[in-house]
Amino acid sequence: MSSRVRRLTATLGALVAACVTMTSAFAGSAVAGPLNTVPSGITSIPLTKSVADMRRIAEYWSPARLKQAVDNVPATPGVPSAPGGKSGTTTSPSPSTGSATTGSATAAAAGGTGGATSSTGETTTATSGGRIAAKPGGAAPLVRPTLPKKRAPGSGGSPLTVGKVFFRIGNKDYWCSASSVAAANRNLVATAGHCAYDAKTGSQAEYWIFIPGYDKGDTPYGIYVGHSLNLHEDFVGKGDYDYDYAFVTVHDGFRWKAGKTSGRYEMEGVGSLEDNVGGQGLATNRGTGLFTLAFGYPAAPHPDGSRPYDGQRLKSCDGRTIKVQAPARLVEQGIALACGFTNGASGGPWLISYDNRTALGYLNGVNSFAWDTDTDRRYDRISSPYFIASTYVAYHWAATQQAPRT
Repeated sequence: MSSRVRRLTATLGALVAACVTMTSAFAGSAVAGPLNTVPSGITSIPLTKSVADMRRIAEYWSPARLKQAVDNVPATPGVPSAPGGKSGTTTSPSPSTGSATTGSATAAAAGGTGGATSSTGETTTATSGGRIAAKPGGAAPLVRPTLPKKRAPGSGGSPLTVGKVFFRIGNKDYWCSASSVAAANRNLVATAGHCAYDAKTGSQAEYWIFIPGYDKGDTPYGIYVGHSLNLHEDFVGKGDYDYDYAFVTVHDGFRWKAGKTSGRYEMEGVGSLEDNVGGQGLATNRGTGLFTLAFGYPAAPHPDGSRPYDGQRLKSCDGRTIKVQAPARLVEQGIALACGFTNGASGGPWLISYDNRTALGYLNGVNSFAWDTDTDRRYDRISSPYFIASTYVAYHWAATQQAPRT
């Protein structure tokens, strides 16, 4: 066993011990208990402390700025100049081409979404309450997806939960992809860690918002301001892309409506995120070879300069996952999917047991970074961190956070 694996095992043991309040819920109670302090191994960063903070961020993202944001640069995953270090130097948006090592000979294969049953034989059942259920065999818990309350759910390849996040790091605005996740607070978003924290410079995102259902600038289900950012400490401290995920608690949403004076706009509340779009479930420790759908808003060009995407509409890939490693990003437990996504798709959800009838499934990864495995200067693979126990701990802590309400 490598020293890093031993360290990870010890860390996970501490994390599970810190979450003893939730383990009693796995065997049959509906909802895991609350946590009173930030669990070991998790970094929790406040993005707002008051309703006034929320309004200040909302006003920053005025209708005019959101219109201009169409041309913003998508965030790209970067790493410190040395493991554990921090540097502002620019890094490549992908690992060295052709450097992937696979732990399985199984190629990512195309296939239909085929209804509600995955290759593991589990069935996706959407609920109205973000309930936790034990996986068959008593292993890691499943968080069930939830249906929206204010409208019919999505269908086919159009999940209402997926959208764009916009944020600011330093003096520049960026964007990524993300998804609503079922949670006790009904206001939780999952995205990539680098879509909320810059590992190159050690800088957190500011002015962070989520727009589900984003389509060519439209905000059909509201705008949700980030309240707290929750990540694994090894992504924050080391730029370790085995932990390139973030769970962001958000405020109740709003939309801009025309004001009484020409050219002026007013905020109109729309309620919680889950009430409006529902939430994807969450599954950890599921292995590889699972049929998976990845969603996002790719936009950047391929290394050869071709640009098949514009970032204005939701796109998807599907296939079966394989194991990968990327030592330059400290990835020892990555999973990957054959896909031509480019930058902009970062943070978009990987869903298993996807139900075409509701466009809901179980979050089992997020788009992390792109690969060019055949060195033809076009990305052909997208990877994700492998969701393990510590992923659930970060999720569960974030799900207990409540943003102040007006």
